[in-house]
Amino acid sequence: MRRDLPKAYPGQVIGLLGGSFDPAHDGHVHITREAMRRFGLTHVWWLVSPSNPLKARQPAPMTDRIRRARQEMQHPRVVVTDIESRLGTRYTAETLNRLVQLYPATRFVWLMGADNLVQFDQWQDWHWIMENIPVGVLARPGDRISARTSRAAQHYRRFRLAASASTLLGRSDAPCWCFVNVPMVSLSSTALRATGDWRSESSSQGVT
Repeated sequence: MRRDLPKAYPGQVIGLLGGSFDPAHDGHVHITREAMRRFGLTHVWWLVSPSNPLKARQPAPMTDRIRRARQEMQHPRVVVTDIESRLGTRYTAETLNRLVQLYPATRFVWLMGADNLVQFDQWQDWHWIMENIPVGVLARPGDRISARTSRAAQHYRRFRLAASASTLLGRSDAPCWCFVNVPMVSLSSTALRATGDWRSESSSQGVT
């Protein structure tokens, strides 16, 4: 195992929460704790994604986003990592494929909000993700109905694990996904950026 990658051990069930975390906030912390409790996870990794050269608005530098994320999420079983940058992967399916190869004795669960399930069929190799990694979906306000009727949800409806059995997700074999309703924090990274506080904080630390 490469020394620059997070450590994982046989028998662990690790939830993977990806995103730009620009910036990380209480909402990310909340869904992480809920996911650990609801899906039977032993650990969660936050996968802080690199900049996207195809987007006009770039996130704050990785070092600042990592630092902010670690300040927000202080839990002994949660790891904040830039593993995608270290692996050089671009798409979620590519990252997950590499992780499965690197950690063959570890079980992974992909975590996402219900809003992502709505457009999940537009993701690169989304079928591969559903058929190789259990997926835990956490409901967000306003996205519950559209998520449940989405193309991905309909295509894999017979593999849906009942919310009442959600703690089994981490030990289930793919394809398997579970949709749970959880109390949500309405805070968002977009709202924080709109206030100017996050960019101001980054600028004061020498970020351009």
